[in-house]
Amino acid sequence: MISLLSIIALGFFLGMRHATDPDHVIAITTLVARHRTIKGASLIGVLWGVGHTLTIVAVGGAIVLLGWVIPARIGLSMEFSVALMLILLGIMNLTGFLKWINGRLSSTHGDQIEPQSDSHIHFDHIHLHRHTHDPAGQDHDTEDMSLIWFDPHVGRVGLFQLVRPLVVGIVHGLAGSAAVALLVLTTIPDPRWAGVYLFVFGIGTIAGMILITAAISLPVVFAGKLSSRVGWGLRVSSGLISLGFGLFLAYQVGFAGGLFSDRPPWTPR
Repeated sequence: MISLLSIIALGFFLGMRHATDPDHVIAITTLVARHRTIKGASLIGVLWGVGHTLTIVAVGGAIVLLGWVIPARIGLSMEFSVALMLILLGIMNLTGFLKWINGRLSSTHGDQIEPQSDSHIHFDHIHLHRHTHDPAGQDHDTEDMSLIWFDPHVGRVGLFQLVRPLVVGIVHGLAGSAAVALLVLTTIPDPRWAGVYLFVFGIGTIAGMILITAAISLPVVFAGKLSSRVGWGLRVSSGLISLGFGLFLAYQVGFAGGLFSDRPPWTPR
């Protein structure tokens, strides 16, 4: 009984520590920078943790219980997917900022364009208000232009904001499941207890990510209420950091790690 409790406690606290890995924190910061409420940011952390736990339990459980062996190239490819995801998240944040700048420039230099457009920001959308100079009255037509550049309708109803952190967590779980499972195998020989450890590890990761997102969201929400420019600055900074770290990680895994070599070596970490 004491040993089982020790395994549960160890798995929970190691899961919380796992949530503080640099690539996890950078990814969640990039996602949280889009939100203006602590409640919404905390939900992002929960969804990320759920996605991470799903793949840790599924893939890690298959390694522990079924004896799966992940080939080196596939293992490196899963780690490389994290780099690509960080690059994509950074580009999405920066693309949104550039679209906002373009909208502002269009509104200030649009004297040759009728009707004129004013723009302002609401969460993940830019609202364009078109005004016509009709003597009989002003025609006010509002058009939503989502910062999510590949499906504005999904983004508008909020579905994409829910799916995005879940997918990000799944990708992170794929990259880390092999290392966690192999660590469990070396310390917990009983497959049943190893499965319990993986599940509790995932719960600890969710708890740790909730704490991290809450801590990150406090200054983000405060800055957003203080000044919209400061909020945009945080969002752009998180995009640049995510893009830079993603490129660095892609180089480390793809070239230094040997993914693109003929016989890639791989040690799960």
